[in-house]
Amino acid sequence: MRYRTGAAAAAVAGVLLLSACAGGHTPGQGTKTAARTGSQRGAGIEARAGDAEAGGSKRSGSFKVLAFYNGTYDAAHVDFDHEANDWFPQAGGRNGFTYTATTDWNRLTSPDLADYQVVMFLDDYPHNAAQQSAFQKYVSDGGGFIGFHSSAFNSDSGDWPWYHNTFLGTGEFRSNSWGPTSEKLKIEDHGHAVTAKLPGTFTSSVSEWYSWQKDLRQNPDIDILASMDPSTFPIGTDPSQTWRSGYYPIVWTNRHYRMVYNNFGHNAMNYSANTRTSSTFASDQQNQLLLQEIRWAAGRSGQVEPSGGATGTVRGYGGRCVDVQAANAADGTAVQLFDCNGTAAQRWTRSDAGTLTALGKCLDVTGAGTANGTKVQLFDCNGTGSQVWRPGPNGSLVNPQSGKCLDATGPSSANGTRLQIWSCTGADNQKWDLPA
Repeated sequence: MRYRTGAAAAAVAGVLLLSACAGGHTPGQGTKTAARTGSQRGAGIEARAGDAEAGGSKRSGSFKVLAFYNGTYDAAHVDFDHEANDWFPQAGGRNGFTYTATTDWNRLTSPDLADYQVVMFLDDYPHNAAQQSAFQKYVSDGGGFIGFHSSAFNSDSGDWPWYHNTFLGTGEFRSNSWGPTSEKLKIEDHGHAVTAKLPGTFTSSVSEWYSWQKDLRQNPDIDILASMDPSTFPIGTDPSQTWRSGYYPIVWTNRHYRMVYNNFGHNAMNYSANTRTSSTFASDQQNQLLLQEIRWAAGRSGQVEPSGGATGTVRGYGGRCVDVQAANAADGTAVQLFDCNGTAAQRWTRSDAGTLTALGKCLDVTGAGTANGTKVQLFDCNGTGSQVWRPGPNGSLVNPQSGKCLDATGPSSANGTRLQIWSCTGADNQKWDLPA
C-alpha cells in the first residue's frame, strides 16, 4: 500500500527493521487447542513432502476452491484480484480444481461452504461476527485456506484477535516496503509438501511486502516455509521505505490448520493509467509453490502443472524464427530473426503469466523501455512487466507495460534482424505464430 508511509519510514534502520518482527508470541493464546477439541485438526497438521493428508489416506481427484475478495481498495490490489480471477481457473483446469470467485462474504455462512475444499482470501478478511465465526469453524473442521498479502492487513488486531494473533500469528501490520520489487526467497522448510521439489532459493514475482508486529519465529504454532533471502537486500526503491536488513517471513502455515498465507499479491502499477506493470504470476517457481499450497490445503496428492508450458518456435516476418543470437544465454544477448533450424536458441516456452523463455531466460524489453525502437533481449526472468507478452489483434504480441508490439526492425526479414518494440500497426512485421 503505497500510502502507508509512517511506520515504513520509521523501519528503515536495521535495528528497527529487526524489531518489525520482534514482538514474540503473545501469552495466553492457548485456548485455540481447547476450542478445537474433537476436530480432525486438533492435534496439529504434519505435512511432510509426499503426504497428502495427515492421519488419513492420500486422496486424488478434483476439488473446489472458493475465493473471496472486495476489489475496492488500492488499484494494485484490485488488479491482483482481476489477475487471480483469470489465472486460477486456467491453472485449475490443469491441476484438478474448479475456481469460483465472489464478493459476497455472506457465502461464508452458507451451508454450501462445505462443498468447497479450499477457501481463499484475495484482498481482505470478513469483518462481521457471523462470517468470522463461520470461517473459524470451517478451518477448525479441516477446511483449507490460502491467504494473500492484504488479507492479513490490519491496524488493530483486536477487530478479530483469533484470526490475527492465533491463526495467522502476525498481530498488527508494522511496515511495508515501497515500491514493489521482485526478490530472492529462501525456502525455510524443505520437508513440507508445499515446498517439495523447489530449489533452496528462487526469484519471486514483483510485490510490495509487509512486516508484522509479532516475530513468527517465536511462535511454536507457526511453520515458516519461505522468507527473504539475506542476499536480496535492499528491498524497495523508495529510500524512505526500503528495508536494508532484518528477517521477513513471506510464506507460512499454522501447524494446527491446513492453511498457508502468502505475503505477495500486489502488482506494480502505473497508477495514473490504471495499468499493471508486473504480474503476480510471472515466476514459474512461485506458481509451483502456489499450486502445491492449494493441493495440500485441499488434502490432495499428485504433481502440479505450474504453467501452460507450450513449447516450440515463434515464427515471424518472412517465415523466419525468433532466435537467441549465437545461442548465448548471457544476460543482454540480442534476440533476432533467423532461419528456422530447430535449435534450443529457437525453442520458446509460453507461460500463463505471459513470459516467453528460451535457454532458461526470458524475452525482455531492454531497460524496461517504453519508447519506439527499444530493443528486445534475453535476460534473467524477474517477474517485471518488461517480460510480459500478450497476444494482440492481427497476430501481434503486445508488451502491456509499454503498450507496444514486438516488431522486426526495418521492416526486414533478413537473418540477424533485431527485434524491438514499436507502436502497434497491424503490419506483417508484427505478426507472430506462437507455440500452441
